[in-house]
Amino acid sequence: MKNIFTIAVLLVNIYSCSAQQTPMSDAANDFINLLNKDQKAKALYGFDTAERYNWHFVPLDNRKGIQMNDLNEKQKAAAIRLFKTGLSDEGLAKATAIMELESVLKVLENHADTDHYRDPGKYFVTIFGVPSSTAVWGWRLEGHHISLNFSSDSGKLVSGTPGFMGANPAIVLSGPRKGMQVLKKEDEIAFDLLHSLTGDQLKKALVDTVAPAEIITFASRKAMIENPRGISYTSLTGKQQEIFMQLLSVYIHRYKKLFADEMMKDIESAGMDKLLFAWAGSHEKLPGHPNYYRIQGPTIIIEFDNSQNNANHIHTVVRDLKRDFGGDELLEHYKKGH
Repeated sequence: MKNIFTIAVLLVNIYSCSAQQTPMSDAANDFINLLNKDQKAKALYGFDTAERYNWHFVPLDNRKGIQMNDLNEKQKAAAIRLFKTGLSDEGLAKATAIMELESVLKVLENHADTDHYRDPGKYFVTIFGVPSSTAVWGWRLEGHHISLNFSSDSGKLVSGTPGFMGANPAIVLSGPRKGMQVLKKEDEIAFDLLHSLTGDQLKKALVDTVAPAEIITFASRKAMIENPRGISYTSLTGKQQEIFMQLLSVYIHRYKKLFADEMMKDIESAGMDKLLFAWAGSHEKLPGHPNYYRIQGPTIIIEFDNSQNNANHIHTVVRDLKRDFGGDELLEHYKKGH
């Protein structure tokens, strides 16, 4: 029997053309209209509820929202259409693959078939506010190793962060999915940049010889890393800057192109000279050699940590320092409108 996300991949293909033309609010309302009363009670929250900030990326039994396992095929298709309005094709493919890794973990950790601690359908959709092209509202897709938070105002996507994606195993070492590497670009391009640095450049980039055990911003309400360190974008050669931009683009283009372009404009407007690349931990790309890096600027923090499970367990996050959860201004705008 096909699992939920094998079906999801097929549905992504079915809707790949039409979803590009579907406004986010329309896709959300299409999804809501297919839910019954009990499902709506689980899925719908006010935009100003504290639950909107209650995000996490670890396995939890008390997540809010409607679980993908509890949707019929038509409802699942509508949910995926909603996902497509915020994520690029590559971003959705990564999210789907991360969900599929739950099946790998279930085998690796010897869970019984009846045990749903690891379950590719244990991901939740939550709608905040009333979806409309003229109002403030948002939505979230969340489960183990995924937390994608979107906020919209007057038909425009204004925030897609916090945006967390992780992978465990980072590289599947055995079994039918051997060699599967969901966050491969995030890993390999960073090492390309690291290994391109000269000795003097490396001294600037290296902030610690030991990788932290977790992303530093963790699941904080507001992200900040005090006293930014690292090598600046302008201290890199032209070729190194190209690699840096390739790495930055991998994260930004998890999102739909128009929104990704807006994020990039904000980063550039704040000053490319203020962007820093920092590295901690091993310089070797091997299991058992933990490593961490981040890109930080006035508007953004991107973190990558591969230290758990013998350095075969990746956490990544994108934080918008002005517009996480839509930002405080969007919340005030919502309150005034009500």
